[in-house]
Amino acid sequence: MTKEAYADDLKAREQGFTFPLPTLVEGCNARGKEFTEDTVLTYISHEGSSFYLRNQVHIGARLKLIIDLPEKLAQDKTLKMVIKGKVEHVEADRDRLIRQKVTVKFDSKYIIKAEA
Repeated sequence: MTKEAYADDLKAREQGFTFPLPTLVEGCNARGKEFTEDTVLTYISHEGSSFYLRNQVHIGARLKLIIDLPEKLAQDKTLKMVIKGKVEHVEADRDRLIRQKVTVKFDSKYIIKAEA
């Protein structure tokens, strides 16, 4: 299966959203070093999400996503959704060699919390 077909299949299996959500990603990179990196989700559903990272990660790596939720969801509060998952697919960005597109399959329940 080609990378494009894989991404299309993932989207076809689940209904999700394609609007950008600012996200902080935490985990260990391919060298085994912990990292935190700001990114923007390109896709999210109840099963997983996709986004670009400069840090190289391996399939199977566990990542924690801290997603900024839209202001319309909370009255005068900044809400963040925290969810963990495993890297299911990695694809090199054709336009920029310094990034990779990462697809994570969620393996935990999410937590929504107000920012302190």
